[in-house]
Order: sequence, then structure tokens, then C-alpha cells
Amino acid sequence: MKLSVRTAVAVTALAVVTACAPQTSDNSSSEKDEKTGTLRVWLFQEVSNAPKEKVVDAAVDTFEKAHEGADVQVEYIPVETRAQRIKAAFNDPKSAPDVIEYGNTDTAGYVKDGGLADITEDFADWSEAKDTDPTAKQSVTVDGKIYGAPYFVGVRALYYRTDVFEELGLEVPKTQAELISTAKEIRAAKPDLYGLAVGGAYTYGAMPFIWSNGGEIANGKGGSYASAIDSAAAQKGIEAYTSLFGDDNCPAAKCAGMGGNDTVTAFASGKAGMAIGGDFSHAAIEAGSVKGKYAVVPLPGVKSGEIAPAFAGGNNIGVLKSTSHRTLAIDLMEQLASKKTQAELFDAMGFLPTYTDVRADVAKKEPFVKPFVQTLAAGAKFVPASPAWAQIDASLVLPTMFQEIVSGKKDVAAASKDAATKMNDAFSTVG
Repeated sequence: MKLSVRTAVAVTALAVVTACAPQTSDNSSSEKDEKTGTLRVWLFQEVSNAPKEKVVDAAVDTFEKAHEGADVQVEYIPVETRAQRIKAAFNDPKSAPDVIEYGNTDTAGYVKDGGLADITEDFADWSEAKDTDPTAKQSVTVDGKIYGAPYFVGVRALYYRTDVFEELGLEVPKTQAELISTAKEIRAAKPDLYGLAVGGAYTYGAMPFIWSNGGEIANGKGGSYASAIDSAAAQKGIEAYTSLFGDDNCPAAKCAGMGGNDTVTAFASGKAGMAIGGDFSHAAIEAGSVKGKYAVVPLPGVKSGEIAPAFAGGNNIGVLKSTSHRTLAIDLMEQLASKKTQAELFDAMGFLPTYTDVRADVAKKEPFVKPFVQTLAAGAKFVPASPAWAQIDASLVLPTMFQEIVSGKKDVAAASKDAATKMNDAFSTVG
């Protein structure tokens, strides 16, 4: 058995994400099902990737020992530029991986593109699958068929600096208005800190502001959606979020281009009093300079006692339809998404398991899980379950909207109306 080559390379994307994703041209199923050879895997690069690599390496070692003649090569790719790389892989089976990690918002689009293998029967035969959380299972299901295995579930909450709050005599914010005023109070007292680290490219950090104000991203179901991002309620949420960009909290010149990982990095390195981060951000923050000096609570809603609806995020592991190692690839997918691996990923990264029994076990073991479980229980929300969402996401419709507002180029009404037009154009392409 050959030694596995595992690379942890963040590939710098040279292509610019555009509204026109590559068209799929050759994504048919392979007629081969080879039982030996090299399997290529693409996984997402995390803010702090070493702990994830260690868990993945152990899972791969187990797989290789059980499959003589199989060799696994793992590459870590940036989340932000995944769209064009994965779509290109659908076009070119010869250079494509066999197994990929993908965001649950990508499922419908990747299925429409014909890139993911239908593993419905394999999932039904997998003994561990019966304990999968129904919501997580839904994230790999399109029109009743299953196209992957849930890998972890993710939800965001409010991280805050306990030492800064104690020094300044601040109370933990109980409403959205208090959150905004507290952020600005921190910035005024400590100009070297962002009060609340926010990002113009942090779509999933902004959504709770929209949802808690009664807004929606879009309305509809199945193949028919219409944007609601320019509704009065949504605009109120957009106004609340974009009010956090400025010299009195997070200067637009620095923060307009920041994504979620950037805001977590700012908090972990001691440059922010608060940040909206996921359960999956825990390991990176623990590894930072704020270790022992922070706490986490659910992100507050508009009214006291309310929890702002959070995006029900998470990732899945799927097999490409073009693989010439279908049986091996499915076995590897099951190993990477197994109960054992998910429990180890929780210990290493703080990723919440997708199995109900494993999640219950880790919640008993680690107190930091509590605010995230509370947030899930309060009612998390999802993006439109439309193949068009991948195009909307990849073409940066919402980040562009936020950035136009915080730069002063457009007001909330104009920017949200333009974003709605772009979203509806995308929805119209899929029915």
C-alpha cells in the first residue's frame, strides 16, 4: 500500500467570481468502478486548519488500511472561491476530485448542474445514517433523492470579550439596539478595537439582522422564488447591520471587504470586543490571544429575550458523478462523515455533529455548545432552497449590496432594489 499524500494547500484563485458560472459540459457518470488507485478529495480550508487535518488524516489512514491498493490525496481549498473550482471540476472529470466537501446551500445548484452522484440507496444501506438529524438529512436531499452525507451542522452566536466588558462595566446586550450601542461604546472607549467585528462580505453574519426585523431573503418554494430583500422589513434589518460600518465601530475602509473568517480572526487576535462566530469558530478562537477572556451567548433579537434567527449552516460530503471509483468514493465519504470522525471533529474544531446521539454526547461534555444549541432550538433559518442560490451566492449579490451601502455609493432602498433585481434574474433561470 502506498503512503497517502495529503496536502494542506490553500489554493489562490486567479479567476474572479462572476455572475456567469462555468457551464457544465461533461458531467456524466463514469462507466468504471475501479477498486484500487488514487482518490482525490477536496475539503475546505478553515481559519485554523491543522486540527482538521489531523482528524482527516486519521480517517484516511483507517480507510486506506481497509482498502488495499487505495491511495487518498486530500487538498484544502478556500471556501470563498469554491464555486468556480467545483463547477470547473464538473466540466473536467479527468482533473476532478472523487469526493468533495460542500456547503449545504450548494446542494440544489450542484444537483441541477449534474455534478453530484445520487447515493440514495447507499445512504439507506449505511447503518449509521439512521441517526442523522432530519434537518441535516434534508440538506443533502433534492426531490426525494440523496446526494451526500451531512458532515457537520453550524450555527452562529455572539462571542464577546469578558475582560473588556468587565473593565468598561458593560452588560451583555439583550436586544439588537443594545448590541449596536454596546459595540459603539467599546469603540469609543478603546479606539484600537472594533466594537463588533462585521464584514461587508459576511452574508451569514448579516442575515440574523434581516430575519429578526421580520424580513426575508426571498419567498416561495420549489422552483419558484421571488426576492424579498427590498421589502420594508428587510431594509430595516439591512439598515441595522450597515449602521455598524463606520469609524464609531468598524471602519468601512477596513471592514467592507471582510468575510466571516476575517471577523473571527480579528476577534481571536484581540482586535475586537465582539464578533458573530460559529460553533465551528471555537477552535480558532481558543487558539488565539483571547483564550480564557471571552464568552458566548445567542445573538439577541429585536426584543429583549428574543434570539435572532441564525442561518442553519453546515457542510456535507458528496461523491462526484464522474468518479471512476464510485464504490471506494462512497466508502471514503462514509468514513469522513462517520460518527467517529464527527465526534473527533467536534473535539478538534467545535463542529456540531449531525447525528442526534453524537450531538447529545458532546453537549453533555462541553458547556460552550449550549448557546449554539439554544440558537438552533429557537428556530434557525435557511436560504432559498433553489438551484439559483449558488449563482446568487457566487456572484456576490448580497455582499455587493452591503458594500454599496457602507461605501456611500447607494442608499439602502436603491441597493436592496438592485439586489432584488439580480436575485429575480437568477431565480427566473431555474423556473
